[in-house]
Amino acid sequence: MASSLITCALLPRLQLTVAVGSRAELLGAPTALAPEPGGQLVGEVSQAAEAFGIHPGMRLGEALARCPRLTLIPPDPAGVADHWEGLLGALESIGAEVEPIAPGVACFDAWGLLLLHGGLLSAVLAAARRALGVPVRLGVAPSRFAAIAAAHRARARRPLVVDGGEREARAFLAPMPVSLLRLRAELAALPEPFERLGVGTLGELAALPVAAVADRFGTVGRLAHRLANGGDEPLRPRSPSEVVRESLELPEAADGIQLERALGLLVDRLLARRERRGRSLRSVVMAAALVEQGGTWRQQVTFREALADPVRMRLALTPRLSLAPAPVRALRLAVERFGPVASEQRGLLDDPADARIARLREAVSQARAAAGSDAALRILEVDPRSRLPERRAVLTPFEGG
Repeated sequence: MASSLITCALLPRLQLTVAVGSRAELLGAPTALAPEPGGQLVGEVSQAAEAFGIHPGMRLGEALARCPRLTLIPPDPAGVADHWEGLLGALESIGAEVEPIAPGVACFDAWGLLLLHGGLLSAVLAAARRALGVPVRLGVAPSRFAAIAAAHRARARRPLVVDGGEREARAFLAPMPVSLLRLRAELAALPEPFERLGVGTLGELAALPVAAVADRFGTVGRLAHRLANGGDEPLRPRSPSEVVRESLELPEAADGIQLERALGLLVDRLLARRERRGRSLRSVVMAAALVEQGGTWRQQVTFREALADPVRMRLALTPRLSLAPAPVRALRLAVERFGPVASEQRGLLDDPADARIARLREAVSQARAAAGSDAALRILEVDPRSRLPERRAVLTPFEGG
């Protein structure tokens, strides 16, 4: 058995299912999530809509041209986030270190869970299925991308396991269409040009010279070639965080000054929570239940620096209220990530060099909260005398961030 058993848990059409709610009959009809405010691309679609050739990310006009009776459902990003957080917590309850890929897609390495579940992969998968408590497709493979592909090919009650290493993963992926690359957000634009060039399957892509692919498509082309060959980056499990939130039901549809006052009250309540333990806040999430057409609105806000001052937090959050697409009937504010303990007082004999390093690490942490784990990197010399510039240095994660 391979030393890496990357497992993908796939819940098809999670966002559409949450948005539909109790109107389950809509899932059997041509239905799609309406575009986000200001956007033109539809979200997840039902199986009946797929039969008309409609897929997520298609322009609304083209989708309606293919199916004039397509039903559009307002998206519910706040409800999806809450439901998805509960499912991730359920997976973590069996001991899994989970990397959420997108709402409805999560990966974890089952190898470290074998001893906890009798040494059998089937027992680990059964435990994951019981913990989720909803119909889920499970795929197991040596890499993340192959595991996600296996989950899409798996049946509801029969996991698909690709045993072995990268060679076996490459053979498994070879007959699959290059459109599978859309499963990675950064590669969503590649399948169309690949198909125009006559590259229809991942096997055909893997057979191409990597230098030629990189020369034509750059970094994303190199990544696509690596995925087609059965490779991928290591998993990046999330760090489970505490759930600290405050909500306020508004007596009537509110906007303008009323909404600003409600936000100020939520900020004060959030900072007064005992669970905060004096810590500052790196990022928060504002969510609102909308009056017109139903649905919800959700906005993540990362501060320029970790804050614990209610005045500065209001100044940063209030302009975001204007982005709500409709009047609000309920408003919620939740902590996304905590920062260090809020204190401006410094020691009398602190070493200036240590203080600079501490501030640098804090800046790196804040940058990663805003732009992801690759937001701050350092240059590491590898072969400074090489004639090839690419071999002289590499980018590596900044330690201590």
